[in-house]
Amino acid sequence: MKEGFDSEMKKDIKTVSGNIVDVFNSEIYPGTLEIFNGKILDIRREHQNYKTHIIPGFVDSHIHIESSMLPPSEFARVAAVHGTVAVVSDPHEIANVLGIDGVRYMMEDAKGVPVKFSFSAPSCVPATTFETAGAVLNPSKVEELLRLKEIKYLGEVMNFQGVINGDPDVMTKIHSARRYSKLIDGHAPGLRGKDLATYANAGISTNHECITYEEAIENIHVGMKVQIREGSAARNFDELVPLLENYADSCMFCSDDKHPDDLMRGHINEMVKRSLDYGFDIVKVLRVASVNPVLHYGLDVGLLRTGDDADFLEVDSLKDLNIINTYIKGEIVARQGNPLIHQRLSKTANNFQVGVKKREDFALPCGGGRINVIGAIDGQLTTDKLTADPNVECGYVVSDIERDILKIAVVNRYKDVKPMIGFIRNFGLKKGAIASSVAHDSHNILAVGVGDEDICGAVNLIIEEQGGISAVSGDRKVILSLPIAGIMSNKDYSTVAERYTVMDQMAKSMGSMLAAPFMTLSFMALLVIPRLKISDGGLFDGDRFRFISVFDVP
Repeated sequence: MKEGFDSEMKKDIKTVSGNIVDVFNSEIYPGTLEIFNGKILDIRREHQNYKTHIIPGFVDSHIHIESSMLPPSEFARVAAVHGTVAVVSDPHEIANVLGIDGVRYMMEDAKGVPVKFSFSAPSCVPATTFETAGAVLNPSKVEELLRLKEIKYLGEVMNFQGVINGDPDVMTKIHSARRYSKLIDGHAPGLRGKDLATYANAGISTNHECITYEEAIENIHVGMKVQIREGSAARNFDELVPLLENYADSCMFCSDDKHPDDLMRGHINEMVKRSLDYGFDIVKVLRVASVNPVLHYGLDVGLLRTGDDADFLEVDSLKDLNIINTYIKGEIVARQGNPLIHQRLSKTANNFQVGVKKREDFALPCGGGRINVIGAIDGQLTTDKLTADPNVECGYVVSDIERDILKIAVVNRYKDVKPMIGFIRNFGLKKGAIASSVAHDSHNILAVGVGDEDICGAVNLIIEEQGGISAVSGDRKVILSLPIAGIMSNKDYSTVAERYTVMDQMAKSMGSMLAAPFMTLSFMALLVIPRLKISDGGLFDGDRFRFISVFDVP
């Protein structure tokens, strides 16, 4: 009977051969994987000459899937093409719109696809008390999520001031995570010295907000893992990749926020390729791209060891790193740039409670003195705090195209109230307006434009579609509809990426010189990132953590 069982079992064993990259033993050797029932049954060393290489699959150690404008099931299809086998996801964005129901939506939608998703209990919904969100996750609701076995960690603790000052709500959430033995993710831009040590000592294990090498080193020295980020708006790879020389064990790769057009081009694989271009050893790079996130978060992801799940990649070479096949649990889920995961129609869920706006809603009477101006910085989430003389027409402050000082508006999507108005520099629009209901973190509607008519038109397009990104210039009006919570589409990834590209190109044809205008716009309401931002409550000084007037009256 035993022989019969072994004989039958042998028929079901799959084999994959190539030059195996063993990260744990820092060696590369020709060999064959024997795979049975989704796991690596054995690894045979051989003396063959293979052209292809077998490496561990890639893991994104921190991402908000919603930023791709795709639900998890569709995100999985494109990510697998780029060799991503697992994702550590913070569903913070949809939670700000739909609360716990939003988190459950993401977990449910992720079921049935092979890419391995791990979700957090979002810690900061809303991110601050200075904005209107669609939901509030108080300590009891966060604990409700942390009790679920599907929830692997407490999402990024953006309220670092709350940690430093011992805010009761923030600390209760942290204590709940520790009680359930769940890891705690961080978010601490620019935090240094004693404050950083206090933050880390509270149990915070990671930080994806480091901008400089020196800042990252300090984070590592207080015991945190540094997540080297390269997203669509925040790009810190070049500054931080030198960490791999001496601190590879303390680093992971992440994208944080990845818009659909960028995701079509690549994911963590791009960071791996660029690291190799810098001259770093493949074993060291794969430790950062694959091994470290699996070990840190305790993910059920294979790392090319006997007994592991058969999660790995076949690549043409360790130089070009073109992915031939992506395997998850022994099955090929993507082959030579094409997903083998079937598309699913995701359900829609939303929260839009605002009616159409009028042009006069966006007019701002002059209040005297100079004006405070947000200074957008291409490729960064931080902004500058600027002042300028206002451009006044008939008693109202209007955009000034010559100085690139444009009007920015925030429209509360959860109730019908008057929009908040401010001014921003460096968007570069010479005509028209762009708008978005992807507006971190509460996802109210953000718009930037040269005139009230176009700003109103761009906003109303989004309201009529119950979510999306839009651009208006004269008679031309275009929108990418996002019916899932106003932040995700239910179309296939290539359609979403193509439409997003059209939107991006239109914004640039209107004069924007930003690399990703819509992504940059989406962060202009993110109050926890300094220096000057705007919410539905008004202009917000991130340094002093309070509202300020648009008018800087002496």
